[in-house]
Amino acid sequence: MTLEPTTVRVRLKEGHEVVAYVYGEGTETVLMANGGPGLPSLYLRAPHARLVERGYRVVAWDQLGCGASDRPTDPALWTLGRYVEEAEQVRAALDLGQVHVLGHSWGTWLFTEYCLTYPQSVKSCVLADGACDIPHLVGELGRLRGALGAETVSMMVFHEAQGTLDHPEYQAAVTLLNHRHVCRLPVWPEPLTQALADWNMGPYETMQGPNEFTYTGNMKAWNRVPAMGAITTPCLVVAGRYDELTPACAFLMHDALPDSRIHIFPHSSHMPFYEEPDAYFAVLEAFLDEVRAAKAP
Repeated sequence: MTLEPTTVRVRLKEGHEVVAYVYGEGTETVLMANGGPGLPSLYLRAPHARLVERGYRVVAWDQLGCGASDRPTDPALWTLGRYVEEAEQVRAALDLGQVHVLGHSWGTWLFTEYCLTYPQSVKSCVLADGACDIPHLVGELGRLRGALGAETVSMMVFHEAQGTLDHPEYQAAVTLLNHRHVCRLPVWPEPLTQALADWNMGPYETMQGPNEFTYTGNMKAWNRVPAMGAITTPCLVVAGRYDELTPACAFLMHDALPDSRIHIFPHSSHMPFYEEPDAYFAVLEAFLDEVRAAKAP
């Protein structure tokens, strides 16, 4: 079943416009924030559109700087706080009311901060393949890189120091890491490859760094785990066994949240909704249905 969304342009207070995608007409809304930053929402919203069959309205948007949304070049726009305000403006403009939020990868940073800033807007929170302690994540990524061997790690460190990240041997190591820890399928799904081909690296490099395994941007010291005890809404934390944002990162979030469940998918890396879709959606739908039933009048 292929679902086509209704598209809506939302004008932000900064004067720029973003494009939102609405699937279905359910009274319960799942608002999704994709990874990146700078990555179009297609790879996340396409598989999750199936939630419409469970009676949910599914909403995503191309965050400012990516996809069909405006693409300004001012690096001052690429901050977590501004993206949190953007998410709230999208929710309000579409009149979504209270929502179930689902953030993937960088989207977990966004929706963690969103839950702390706008708790009244959130019914439940799904943190998928994320991390809320970036210094801890950097250590985990170093461990994953270390599995490539000392000679390869030395080569990568050399190119990072020299600024020659486009060198073929460095790119080969990143490609190997991506296929181990981002998506382990032999052929990556078309919505994923299409979104990756349209990645705007401006927001990404400003906030994160040059690639998935090197953090040099303005988020590199971010750690909200100590504050996550204030998020009292029901939460679901998921990750893949081989995830680049590792199960250890997931357990830090789970342990910090007062009302949390956790599930690690044994055959997945960073994309369990593609790598193990049946298992992933069984877990997600059970959680959403549980919250929906508990909050029913």
